[in-house]
Amino acid sequence: MAARRALEAVLVDLSGTLHIEDAAVPGAQEALKRLRGASVIVRFVTNKTKDSKQHLLERLRKLEFVISENEIFTSLTAARSLLEQKQVRPMLLVDDRALPDFKGIQTSDPNAVVIGLAPEHFHYQILNQAFRLLLDGAPLIAIHKARYYKRKDGLALGPGPFVTALEYATDTKATVVGKPEKTFFLEALRGTGCEPEEAVMIGDDCRDDVGGAQDVGMLGILVKTGKYRASDEEKIKPPPYFTCESFPHAVDHILQHLL
Repeated sequence: MAARRALEAVLVDLSGTLHIEDAAVPGAQEALKRLRGASVIVRFVTNKTKDSKQHLLERLRKLEFVISENEIFTSLTAARSLLEQKQVRPMLLVDDRALPDFKGIQTSDPNAVVIGLAPEHFHYQILNQAFRLLLDGAPLIAIHKARYYKRKDGLALGPGPFVTALEYATDTKATVVGKPEKTFFLEALRGTGCEPEEAVMIGDDCRDDVGGAQDVGMLGILVKTGKYRASDEEKIKPPPYFTCESFPHAVDHILQHLL
């Protein structure tokens, strides 16, 4: 692992770390203000696929978070970039609210399958249509493969189990574009002028947030909000650089020990 350098950038997960649906994590807004007062670049990275970037930004602003659109990097952004690179016509298994992020992408006569979190589309007829496309050679692109996520009413299945089902049925392997893929974190850092060894990631998912970030050389801080469950920090090797109760505690640690 490369030697640590002075901290220059902080990547922050959104759902489960700053907010859970339409409720902010207590103290998160004030903690973000304190973090912005330090000499670091702040970026927000998310695997959230049920909302377009604009819809997500509106939700955050309603919760009184001061965030600009160019500070957010989403797995939908990464998926669109891959579609444009491959020049394919996707069958989009995404929530209708995410469709604006694919505006201009040709979807008629699909020859690829893109799958995100789309509960209303995860039924037999639609999944079987995707299955047949994959059997005919269409590539499978997973926006991410999270096992589950946190809602107000408890934990809920993420897209990962449905991606894995299609992989199993067709004996293919999906291309994953979101966290914990190394390319996702490197792309999120691109434009900040910072290297992974100069950055820290804060998130509630031990594998996708913390494990993925640490695999590229960043420090990972795991917060015990959102989808966190007891002993999650023991599920990855090496373990998280630091585990704490919530985003405000993570900011406290950064300000006191990393700057």
